[in-house]
Amino acid sequence: MSTVATLEKSSPPVALPSLTARLIPLIRRKPINDADRHEAAMFVLDTVASAVAGRTTMPGKTVGRWARRQGGSDAGRQAFVIGCISHMLEVDDLHRASVTHPGCVVVPAVLALGRREGAAGHALLDATLHGYEACCRVGMAVGAAHYRIFHNTATCGPFGSAMASAHLLALDDAKALHALGNAGTQSAGFWEFLKTSAMSKHLHAGRAAEAGLVAADLAVDGFTGPPAILEGDCGMFAGMCPDADPDALLAEPDAPWQVHQTSIKPWPSCRHTHPAIDAALALHEQLGGAPVTRVEVETYRAAIDVCDRPDPQTEYNAKFSLQHCVAAALADGFVRFPSFDPESRSRLVGAREKVSVAAAEPFISAYPEAWGARVTVRTADGRQLAVDRAVCSGDPDQKLSESRLLEKADELLRMGGMSASEATRTRDSILGLVGNSRLNESLVPLLLREA
Repeated sequence: MSTVATLEKSSPPVALPSLTARLIPLIRRKPINDADRHEAAMFVLDTVASAVAGRTTMPGKTVGRWARRQGGSDAGRQAFVIGCISHMLEVDDLHRASVTHPGCVVVPAVLALGRREGAAGHALLDATLHGYEACCRVGMAVGAAHYRIFHNTATCGPFGSAMASAHLLALDDAKALHALGNAGTQSAGFWEFLKTSAMSKHLHAGRAAEAGLVAADLAVDGFTGPPAILEGDCGMFAGMCPDADPDALLAEPDAPWQVHQTSIKPWPSCRHTHPAIDAALALHEQLGGAPVTRVEVETYRAAIDVCDRPDPQTEYNAKFSLQHCVAAALADGFVRFPSFDPESRSRLVGAREKVSVAAAEPFISAYPEAWGARVTVRTADGRQLAVDRAVCSGDPDQKLSESRLLEKADELLRMGGMSASEATRTRDSILGLVGNSRLNESLVPLLLREA
């Protein structure tokens, strides 16, 4: 008997409605107001700015060259490229409870498909809200153990891009269910890349953006997907999530849109380094230039698992190094893009060697709802100073001001080669979506052109 036949014989019938079938109406029934759309527009801007700057990096140029060699201009391919480049610089958004970067997956699909379908502002922003909701809710349900092997953005992201695409394509609930089922069956993405600074993380974002869009496009023509892709005997939870929390998927249906629970990064490094960076920056002010003899970083387990890198040999590894990020913040009083270049990595070798990291309470228990850290320094003159951060800058409970968000976007757009006037037009076009205006037709081609 074939393996397929054995599975069909041994698997009991799926009790409907499935979790995914219940998620779709939960999202579609949530009311949307102008404040929600304005918040979505800010995250679209943050993602676009990250992509504009990201396309100028070496990996970004590599993806661009590849795409131009392939030819064609289908929306799936466009979403793939934009997803890759928006995740290049580690400055895109982060949803704490799901440990996902929803923007680099959802927004590329919305931009590419919205352009093809001629969607206006509200449709684009509403699709963005739907996409963030699906991505983050699935991410909150997969459980903590999933993240130790799998990159949540890659595995949960396809649900977000599929849900956003289903809105733009006006799929009914039945076809949207097929879209999410086939998005979920494409879930993939391992953390193995970090050992060698491989470029896979960018591929994760691009594929997740493309996967959901293609799944929704196929659903238009009746291409079916598994309705119990999450909880089925051979579904995502069974195969990838040893401590899945299915109840989290549909919890608090009347809560604000998940976009309001998403953080925007102020520093260009892995988000797990940010609470320690914030604490170290505060200590820099207190130290007044006094020599430091020892630095202790206490934080939650996931931050240690991903970012315990005492001797980073590449720019990318340095962005995933608690030791380097804290050393830079303490020594310089800032963390910027040049903080990770070869000169800075060489200059900070001695400072990094003084930094030890460990998982500790209360940060272990507070994660993932709160991402916190404590940094303690001992000085040559015998002082001991410590700063705790329960949350980090840019979190929903410590939001960046709108002026700071616009400043970040302008900096990234200018890094990507835009003139001041081009940056202003791009920003105004995206924020104008709240008034239901159409997006500048040249934006997607700009993101795809050679840097």
